[in-house]
Amino acid sequence: MTTLLLVIGALIVAAIAVVLILAARKPSHFSIQRTMRMNAPPERIFPLINDVHNFIKWSPFEKDPNMKRIFSGPSAGVGMIYDFDGNRQVGAGRVEITESIPNSKIVMKLDMDRPFTARNIVTFTLAPIAGGTEVTWQMAGPQPFMAKVMSTIIDCDKMVGGEFDKGLAGMHAMATA
Repeated sequence: MTTLLLVIGALIVAAIAVVLILAARKPSHFSIQRTMRMNAPPERIFPLINDVHNFIKWSPFEKDPNMKRIFSGPSAGVGMIYDFDGNRQVGAGRVEITESIPNSKIVMKLDMDRPFTARNIVTFTLAPIAGGTEVTWQMAGPQPFMAKVMSTIIDCDKMVGGEFDKGLAGMHAMATA
């Protein structure tokens, strides 16, 4: 019995060591992005992003009906700020538009405070194509060691990217309605 417990303990220690070694080899920055072709011109899509009041209508991260929302700064574009505080699924943080190029690109600073601290950059690019627009949603930022460990165990690209896919689909539905 003691030998079995020692073997199980050694296997657990070895598994933890493997995860830590794999995590240490991961890059110190991450990037997740998804792209969708939308059957709408950029001028129909741009306001859905450039005015963060519209996020409530299409963003998959607006899951908490009791979420507290505070909007400040201009009504759209550079300087518009959206503070949110929601349940465990949503968390708490702030989005601020830092760059806005009409019908082309919007850059936002995303500062998460809960469920974990993160300081990321979110970029939406709109590229005109035949019959519509190609919209890319990207999030990038530093990946500290604990995030590296988490991404070794959980496929964060698949998890967050899946939410981006849902959001882009919601945005497409609004732009083509």
